[in-house]
Amino acid sequence: MMLPLLIVAMQASAVTPPAEWQTLPRLPLREAREQAPQIPDFVRDEVREGRCVLRDDMTMLDLAVLVSTQGQVRRIVPRAIGCPTVEQFAAGTVLRAARGNIIPPAVDTWFRWTVPLPRP
Repeated sequence: MMLPLLIVAMQASAVTPPAEWQTLPRLPLREAREQAPQIPDFVRDEVREGRCVLRDDMTMLDLAVLVSTQGQVRRIVPRAIGCPTVEQFAAGTVLRAARGNIIPPAVDTWFRWTVPLPRP
């Protein structure tokens, strides 16, 4: 009875990012790629149209990225900033930059990617 519960708990922890994101290593890319140039315009448009409100202290959006031993992204979790459209847009840009460009870890590992948020 305990073994199935332990297996479920281990699987759940693998898909849940650690609580302390600042300690996560940076996403290891084979080739450095620029942040998506569309992000500043997208964020400004979302704020201008009233779909998002960014506090003055929000200058960065952290994303936790789970990478498999084959170097594939298994999950991206944006830190909630109260603006789901920006969070998902940023996750998409990370996925695009990472596709076929990640140095595979020895074990499935959580990494961090940070996207700067422009001031509207």
